[in-house]
Amino acid sequence: MTNIPELKSMLLEEKARLESELSHVGFKNPEIEGDWQPAPTDLNEPTADINDTASGIEVFENNAAIEVELEARLLEVDAALVRMEANTYGVCRVCNNPIEEARLHANPAAATCIAHREG
Repeated sequence: MTNIPELKSMLLEEKARLESELSHVGFKNPEIEGDWQPAPTDLNEPTADINDTASGIEVFENNAAIEVELEARLLEVDAALVRMEANTYGVCRVCNNPIEEARLHANPAAATCIAHREG
């Protein structure tokens, strides 16, 4: 039998970790709830040379890529927590069969059974 409190605890811990990591590469978009934006790099320093500017752009691009991945995972975690509240957690969204316990322990945010996993 699936231990929902344990899995919920795992999800909440992952959510806190993801939000912490996101805060290092971006910030919450005040206009859209749950949306994050990559932190911009200040390219207006009068003493910056072309190499500093290029480095700043590279840092921003890296932060943007990291932000996208972290935000996508955070959305999966949040969706799993919503399913828990709706009592639909642990049910495959494709076939409506129970998601294997081992799969949920490996990925508590899983929305599909092993047969219907993506990627």
